Amino acid sequence: MQHQFPLAAANAFVAPQAQGQRVEPLERATLSSLRRAPAITVEVASAARLTNIRAEWDDLLRRAESPNVFMHPDLVRLAGEAYPNRTIRALLAWHEEDLRLVGVWAFAVRRPQGAFVSVLAAPAMEHAYLATPVIDRERIEETLDALLDHIAEDASLPKIIALDPVGADATMDALTRVLAARGSPSRIMAQAMRPRLVSELDGKLYLANALSSGSRKKLRQHRRRLAERGHLEFKIVTEPAALREAFEAFLHLEASGWKGRQGTALLGNAADAAFARSMIAALASEGDAAVHALTIDGRPVSMQIVLRAGAGAFTWKTAYDEAFQDSSPGMLLLEDYTAAFLADAGIAFVDSCSYDDSGFMAAWSERQQIVNFWFDARRGRSVAFAIASRLHYGALALRAAVKALYLSYKSKWRRRKQPVQTAAKPAA
Repeated sequence: MQHQFPLAAANAFVAPQAQGQRVEPLERATLSSLRRAPAITVEVASAARLTNIRAEWDDLLRRAESPNVFMHPDLVRLAGEAYPNRTIRALLAWHEEDLRLVGVWAFAVRRPQGAFVSVLAAPAMEHAYLATPVIDRERIEETLDALLDHIAEDASLPKIIALDPVGADATMDALTRVLAARGSPSRIMAQAMRPRLVSELDGKLYLANALSSGSRKKLRQHRRRLAERGHLEFKIVTEPAALREAFEAFLHLEASGWKGRQGTALLGNAADAAFARSMIAALASEGDAAVHALTIDGRPVSMQIVLRAGAGAFTWKTAYDEAFQDSSPGMLLLEDYTAAFLADAGIAFVDSCSYDDSGFMAAWSERQQIVNFWFDARRGRSVAFAIASRLHYGALALRAAVKALYLSYKSKWRRRKQPVQTAAKPAA
């Protein structure tokens, strides 16, 4: 069953803030119960500290409500090294009673579009697609409350937090309850639906249900066409040395396609490429990265980078050889790795890392709601939050309007450029 963020309930607390109305917090007993909970200690971790908590991170993932690879301490540390001009802060929450790590939440200090103040933005790194904190499911509300208290009291940290995107899941539900108990203002800036793979079916039955018979027939034709050009093989690369080699092949495949032409390929930015290489090497050493590839005679025609965190898998980046685009290599690879994911008992869900459900991963039947969510860590009303959030919301609306106008103009321009079709004269 897919979790749906209770927007109706949340908007009782969120929406009126956007309208400038006063919203009463939840009952004082709720806030008191959070304060009476066993103490949670929060620290801002240094790079050296992040290097030394691998065992604690693995233990937290087994207890986490929402595993998120983009909060991995190694990735946060490596992002700080790859982007030295960026201010990155990782917050670690520890339960004093048993000295266990109960929360990890990493941010970058940024100045959002239209805002006049800096915010704590998550995820903290480029090319990351989920801002959800990793929290012990048994201590989720008190841990979130302690994290927010630390941010509110630390003079070196901005007080406004921007999560873009955060999954509308049980962790988000808990955050909403904590913010309401604190009387902290918040605002949903945008929302979308993201494809997600969660099923008890095997690959064959799942794809039979997810794809129409016509689509499956067309994909079988494409697979036969590719097989006629050489030995067609699906492979999963996980061994660290082989994985690093496969990732280099991926980088060049990505740069050779439309992402390279648009300047968005990883190789187009030295810092992005350095971070990506170090990230893959670090995760590969822990068995938490893989390359899924469809090859012809060993030549990759489609590749998918997969990252792991606990029971969660994340389809991070994809690329294909445009010389084979008429054979839908991306969809053929999706068929193969969908079956592989569903056959892996260690995977509870697969996050598509998509911005919405408009891409080819929309073939997956399940959906995860994601939201761009802003809030203030301080208790009570915040004039700074009200102004900054409205300015940013307005900037997003303006950008969306300009984009729509541009796409409309581009579509009309293309139609005008098309040759006029005239009817053929009848034969004499």
